[in-house]
Amino acid sequence: MPPRTQEARSDETRQKLLRATQRLLLTHGYSRITTPDIAREAGVSRGALTHHFASKEDLLVRALAHQLQEVTEALHRFCEAHPAPALSTEQALDYLWKMMADGLFYTTLEYLPEARHNPAFREALLPVVREFHAALDVVWGLLAAGYGIGQAHARTAMNTSMCLIRGMIAQTVLRDDPAYFQGMFDYWKAQLRADFLGRRTAPTPPLGAEPHLQDTP
Repeated sequence: MPPRTQEARSDETRQKLLRATQRLLLTHGYSRITTPDIAREAGVSRGALTHHFASKEDLLVRALAHQLQEVTEALHRFCEAHPAPALSTEQALDYLWKMMADGLFYTTLEYLPEARHNPAFREALLPVVREFHAALDVVWGLLAAGYGIGQAHARTAMNTSMCLIRGMIAQTVLRDDPAYFQGMFDYWKAQLRADFLGRRTAPTPPLGAEPHLQDTP
């Protein structure tokens, strides 16, 4: 094997720091993270951290952007694996719940207050957030095409679903009650499917396997 180039070593160090930041943001929270903590978690020196990232804020912005880019790429792969009319509302909702509850929305809860009060931080995140929302729109478009309903209605219904998912995940911070959330999720699945079927002009998509809502903290 040829020796790794300096650029390859630098990229590996950056990746370690980005992933360490993502882990600490989830487990410790935005305000409790320090650059020494991140360097220690990544297994690199503080000098290496400051060489690649100008500040804690710079590192956090890039770590969040990296996370959203990965989620966006996964969304596109999900769409490629479920082309219209194969995608059902149940499959879409299952995927979205898992995507958000696996850590994405808990991380969002950490950085939203900073984005609200820090205009530069907010502006740095907006481009990748827009890409994420554009990927969600692809999912909404597949559902619209599969059920033969209007794109605008599908977008409104599915963005409502995202708000429901965000609200439920936020509530899990203080309520460890999987059955409670499962009941709401099952109710919404039935409502959404009935709504889409009532408006359809295309053949009915297959009913996705009923999920098991994962237990969240």
